Amino acid sequence: MTTSLFTTDPRTGHRRDTGIVTTDAAGVIAVTAAAAAAFPAVRGSSRAWRAGLLRALADGLDRHRAALVEAAVAETGLTAARLDGEVSRSAFQFRLFADAVEEGGYVEAIIDNAGTTALGPAPDVRRMLVPIGPVAVFGASNFPFAFSVVGGDTASALAGGNPVVVKAHSSHLVTSQRSFAALAEAAEQYGAPAGLVGIVYGQQAGALLVADPRIAAVGFTGSLSTGRILQDIIAARETPIPFFGELSSVNPLIITPGAVRERTATIAAGLFGSVTGSAGQLCTKPGIALVPAGEAGDALVDAIVALAEASTPQTLLNERIHEAFGDIRSRLMEIGGARPLVVSRTGGDGFSRSADVLEIDAAAFSPAAAEEAFGPLVVIVRYESVSDVRAVLAAIPHSLTATIHSAPAEGVLRRELTDTVRDVAGRIVYDGFPTGVRVSWAMHHGGPWPATNTQHTSVGVTAIRRFLRPLAWQDAPADVLPEELRDGPATLPRRVDGTLVLATDA
Repeated sequence: MTTSLFTTDPRTGHRRDTGIVTTDAAGVIAVTAAAAAAFPAVRGSSRAWRAGLLRALADGLDRHRAALVEAAVAETGLTAARLDGEVSRSAFQFRLFADAVEEGGYVEAIIDNAGTTALGPAPDVRRMLVPIGPVAVFGASNFPFAFSVVGGDTASALAGGNPVVVKAHSSHLVTSQRSFAALAEAAEQYGAPAGLVGIVYGQQAGALLVADPRIAAVGFTGSLSTGRILQDIIAARETPIPFFGELSSVNPLIITPGAVRERTATIAAGLFGSVTGSAGQLCTKPGIALVPAGEAGDALVDAIVALAEASTPQTLLNERIHEAFGDIRSRLMEIGGARPLVVSRTGGDGFSRSADVLEIDAAAFSPAAAEEAFGPLVVIVRYESVSDVRAVLAAIPHSLTATIHSAPAEGVLRRELTDTVRDVAGRIVYDGFPTGVRVSWAMHHGGPWPATNTQHTSVGVTAIRRFLRPLAWQDAPADVLPEELRDGPATLPRRVDGTLVLATDA
């Protein structure tokens, strides 16, 4: 049985029928069966063909840019400029993965020729990474493009040679529908097999998707509670599969005494902008800022308070986030012991909040004050010493990022703080702010649990590694070997008998 789905404009609270219905069990099976049928063709495609596909998908996004942005503005309350930039980021991701696929180093090709070794005669062994199978991708509420139907999980899974089935996020159903249509159209025009990309709608459809035996991996960006539900579904499968979840992060930001003396106004403005950008609904938002006690720290806090008091309400993505924000803020004060310096205000008929600023002394800090508040809120922790900083970090769940603001002369302290945070975050930012994630080869967007449940990244070229597995061929005839492992001039970087051989060296 299917149910009609509605979408809500968070700026006004107005609810309307999308014309989309939930995907029933038969529908989920049909979509996953189509993905499984497409897998052999996609897996067997050349890297050149796959790179061309990714560029064609990027072109498809560009062609439908205006309609995509229009839908997302009405469903998220985010600005057209922000959303247009996000479409550009999504298209860029597809093109970056196309470059990576052409370069080929991501497959980690290795050849050990047969011969006599110190341990005696050895066989010919060749190894590389191969596609894992159809991937389920869950769209995120806060990035309707970059972490949704046309986001990095989809791009990296397709780049690896895997079909993708997306579970549309309930907050932006029309945006998801249009995004899927843009991909499907571009894929068909390119000549890709039917079933390369699919989509399902509804919470139950998402659960059925994860349980479906044809799905080989899951990419998820969302709440810790939902992530645990999906992990439980996977654990109950006859054959468990990898779950790559980005789940929760408070992203501590540490300001040293030297930095607060030298750059009070600059840090205050940058921190406030990072906390309130996109209404604070970013997974890299610094939710906890450690500020030195004393007059210089007081001046920094006063500057942040002034900015918050002058701020106007911003639209949150949906009613659930809006209600949860108020509940978490109350817990941070009533259970966590944080005192309010600025209390947010609502505005209009939709789901909006202005900035909240809370403060607590390091000596009173506990895990109850470290709950992630998805929205424009920051908890300022006043500390006396580095030992205070260590104690606070020990009470904070591990995060995607940790940030250190220091003065040039504080080299010893900076190294000490680096050693302190390196085990609790996946990216360390110096004298900047963690919001804004570069899409590049070196980027790591992940961290220890509960930031993610994986050692991998969901942003950047190495995100492709999640959706590949190693396969070795021993004493294989040349005609069964993939092109990347055959003798002759190398068309990609590979290691031969222990020596790295670049394509340009062939």
